[in-house]
Amino acid sequence: MTEHTHNRDQVADFDAFFAEQNETRFGATLRLYGREYVLPTALPLLFTLQMERVQNSTNADDIRRLLSSLFGPAALDEWADHGMTDRQLGVVLLWSAANAREPGCLSIAEAVELYDEQEAAKEEVGEGKERPTPKTIANGSGRPS
Repeated sequence: MTEHTHNRDQVADFDAFFAEQNETRFGATLRLYGREYVLPTALPLLFTLQMERVQNSTNADDIRRLLSSLFGPAALDEWADHGMTDRQLGVVLLWSAANAREPGCLSIAEAVELYDEQEAAKEEVGEGKERPTPKTIANGSGRPS
């Protein structure tokens, strides 16, 4: 068995390491309903963890938590008030996730095409149910009005 020596005075300082690695950079900027949002240069952990979990959720709090990590806590309600559709939300999320990682890598038109392809694939496997919009999610019903 290997003996490990541990010096209690040595501390693995991830704070210092991450500070050295993380230069302050700003990612892609998008304008939506007259407001500009600056994306982070890497996806926040909360966004990444929540994305899979809320993919089929109609719970407003799930969607709100996901969006708040990129756009702030009021984004869902603001966008719903402007009449955003589920398709528009999907396109914005696709574009944002791609461009947070690599600004300029995906155009809006490409995000629309990718979203439509993904939705068509879902319908082919029988998931073509009517989906709730941000407004119905924000209202808590999850059903189109």
